[in-house]
Amino acid sequence: MREDWLTLVVDSPAARATGAELVARWAEPHRRYHTLAHLAAVLAAIDRLADAAADPVAVRLAAWFHDAVYDGRPGWDEERSAQLAQARLPRCGVPADRVAEVARLVRLTAAHDTLAEGDRDGAVLCDADLAVLGGPDYEAYRGQIRQEYAHVPDELFRQGRAGVLRRLLAVPRLYRTDEAYALWEERARANMSAELVALAAAQAAGDEAAQ
Repeated sequence: MREDWLTLVVDSPAARATGAELVARWAEPHRRYHTLAHLAAVLAAIDRLADAAADPVAVRLAAWFHDAVYDGRPGWDEERSAQLAQARLPRCGVPADRVAEVARLVRLTAAHDTLAEGDRDGAVLCDADLAVLGGPDYEAYRGQIRQEYAHVPDELFRQGRAGVLRRLLAVPRLYRTDEAYALWEERARANMSAELVALAAAQAAGDEAAQ
């Protein structure tokens, strides 16, 4: 993957060090879903959607950084990841305007439903990040997310997870690019709806057991 990184930056000792740092961050042992496999999947999805982006290089750089900091703190993780991009990319030969765009894109992934109409780069990154929702590995993804939040009690996790799913299902169109919409929209909505049903059933069972 480091060679893929070097296609996006000016090859230099600083760029190679940054690539190594990013790979190490994505390989941290506490991660279960937000791993190198997730990064590779997002980059592969971007490859499929790249024609819809205004700056595909910025989108790919944002993918590398979007979960580079991951402590299971929504919003804070994305902000720290954006700050990391702002600190590291200038020394990798990335122009200031592209650095700013990468940081903006990373921050967008904190709440995909806030994407503005006509944001081509944001649409590609967010669609690629959410591709798993419409993919064949949804059940594995669910389990890995629960493992990352193993410190959260079941009832609180179910409430939080259900809130995330409802917010995503409430948007008229989950995927903003035409290709992603055609590929993943229907299955993603079915997957998330089924998970909501399962969460409600688990909550009811828990309530009954507590009585």
